[in-house]
Amino acid sequence: MNLEGKNLLIAGGSSGIGLSLIKKLVSAGANIYTICRSVSPEWPQGVKHLPIDVVGDLTSLTTFLPGQLDGLVYSIGSINLKPFGRLTAEDFMNDYSLNVIGAAMIIQKSLKSLKNAPSASVVLISSVAAQTGFGYHASISAAKSGLEGMALSLAAELAADNIRVNVVAPSITDTPLAQTLLSTPEKREASAKRHPLGQFGKPEDISSAITFLLSEESDWITGQVLGIDGGLSKLKV
Repeated sequence: MNLEGKNLLIAGGSSGIGLSLIKKLVSAGANIYTICRSVSPEWPQGVKHLPIDVVGDLTSLTTFLPGQLDGLVYSIGSINLKPFGRLTAEDFMNDYSLNVIGAAMIIQKSLKSLKNAPSASVVLISSVAAQTGFGYHASISAAKSGLEGMALSLAAELAADNIRVNVVAPSITDTPLAQTLLSTPEKREASAKRHPLGQFGKPEDISSAITFLLSEESDWITGQVLGIDGGLSKLKV
């Protein structure tokens, strides 16, 4: 997919889906700007990095970004699984802050550069748990549901500026974030069997869909939540 010369911001690109995405986008010719706390030795040459905390001081982001930004991906999240009775107000606030407020503030800081592009695409990452009920997911499901609601509102508000906003909603994916859920052969087998297609996700499954949503091939798609979940959210087999 051709993204030659496109300026793209990836929030959270040091591992997992974000790292896979950066590799794909660079190979497609894009100029990558990434914000995350750590550096990955696997980044291709030319990736521009700003080491900041997305829920911290974002002042430096304004001067880091190019004048024109063709796309933005917020690839930062959490997996906080606890029985409901053990969740604290701090758990709910932390998950909401990282997943929703962080995304909102990054988009706000990037809005001027996004509007300077002839067209732009924003992609947020939710979870299958936002629209499908799973036990022990109350805090993260609430946060991701909030993220999806914000995305739909932004898609409507920014359509006049030719900025598209979409969401991808993966099921469990083999990333460092999900390491404890896939830490043994038994857990991996059980997780795979929960999905109608008989497997859990790979980072490339998600990054391929995001690449499509950033590209001109998807220029009539906005306000959508794309489930990339092996059929888990819709199928019973």
